[in-house]
Amino acid sequence: MTRLAAVDCGTNAIRLLVSEYSGGKVRDIHRALSIVRLGEGVDATGRFTPEAIARTRQALERYVEIMRIERVEHVVMVATSATRDAQNRAEFFAMTSELLGQIQPGAQAEVITGEREAALSFAGAVADLQQAQAPYCVIDLGGGSTEFVVGEATGQILGAYSANMGCVRLTERILRDNPPTKQQQDAARRYVQSCLDEVEAKVDIAKAKTFVGCAGTFTTLSAIAQGLESYETAAIHGSVLRFPALDVLAQRVIEETSEKRATNPVVHPGRADVLGGGSVVVQEILHRIEALTGVQEIIVSEKDILDGLILELVASLQDREATSAE
Repeated sequence: MTRLAAVDCGTNAIRLLVSEYSGGKVRDIHRALSIVRLGEGVDATGRFTPEAIARTRQALERYVEIMRIERVEHVVMVATSATRDAQNRAEFFAMTSELLGQIQPGAQAEVITGEREAALSFAGAVADLQQAQAPYCVIDLGGGSTEFVVGEATGQILGAYSANMGCVRLTERILRDNPPTKQQQDAARRYVQSCLDEVEAKVDIAKAKTFVGCAGTFTTLSAIAQGLESYETAAIHGSVLRFPALDVLAQRVIEETSEKRATNPVVHPGRADVLGGGSVVVQEILHRIEALTGVQEIIVSEKDILDGLILELVASLQDREATSAE
């Protein structure tokens, strides 16, 4: 029995997954999420603020303590959009090295490309899907970027691209009023549409038969659509959202104030102010999908890059086991 941990630090949130690998099988032990807004202001200044790094450190310290309690032996941490953009990322890496080294000597955060982020998200997101539903298009909507990856049930990637659009980036750059004005909404839509033009040029979305939405905007919209009284992972994972109803719901969220969104028990307090920005991205994505493929629904997955990282760690352990057995 081996305990493994994966940490994903994005623009808006830092998340933890602790899993157990035993007898060739993987079992989830613990999941955690903290809104730290590491990427706050990075789009404008190109730098992490001391406050953002302090918030992230505090959350990672909690995660390291959880790893100790759960007797984690191997840990991997990735950093995505905001860290790719920040000029002072060395300070962030030093902090992660200090903390993660307490679990596994030499461990520290690794900045990954948008394409690798997409591939890891794909591996995690499609793990529970039927092969007959392939090819899949996995869409991982984050704070600073959104990853698109089309692939087969075998894991073969047919195309992947990371677009510089996300719930935090759109909110800070364009949707500054609360709620945003119509002019701001229109400007945000034009920006997202231009990003989707880039995606369409790089990834053949039309090849996909099934579309999968990952990360906080999609999962929160699913919880709202289902009228859940609390955030229930089991109810959200695998849920299907139909485009006409999702379009209406997303527009309602966009037009609400952040204070109004925060009154809904399924909306994380740290997500309320950027959920409108994420909803604009969702709307334009579903419009583009329908125009290209005629598909009118998307599956929401609670599994994503964290699960992909754990699967990668397991594959590495299996390789070591096979080598030592020779």
